[in-house]
Amino acid sequence: MNRRHTVVDSPYGPLTLVATDGALSGLYMTDQRHRPPEETFGDPDPRPFGEVVRQLDAYYARELTEFDLPLHLSGTPFQRGVWEQLRRIPYGETRSYGELAAVLGRPGASRAVGLANGRNPVGIIIPCHRVIGASGGLTGYGGGLDRKQRLLAFEGALGAAVPAVNALF
Repeated sequence: MNRRHTVVDSPYGPLTLVATDGALSGLYMTDQRHRPPEETFGDPDPRPFGEVVRQLDAYYARELTEFDLPLHLSGTPFQRGVWEQLRRIPYGETRSYGELAAVLGRPGASRAVGLANGRNPVGIIIPCHRVIGASGGLTGYGGGLDRKQRLLAFEGALGAAVPAVNALF
């Protein structure tokens, strides 16, 4: 396995991007829960991340609402199923953990969905921030609830005024 990483600035703080064999395998925020140890990220090298950065920049500029990147995801079959469902949540919308569990054919597994959601290795691109509690409240987010709220507000999913990107830097 050939792993490389780079750190890029974003409106949500520095993001560490990790590629495995040329495909994005990690996007980690500062102080993110379940962030792997730095020594697993491979050598620093910005070259594998040109398209990732281009698409992230287009997202921040509100020119892109759905990412199209090759991903190299490591997880259990259940986790990968949850992450696939996360990718299907449209920009500006949210789903509850229970709704995702039902779509997966496991209506009693909302807690397991939450655990898989928290292990998402490619935040923002796989939009785990779009998952909320059954009551509509914001619940745990590996990048912190403040970031989750800011991402949802940016996408217009909170029904509040959408903050300008420049205000987030």
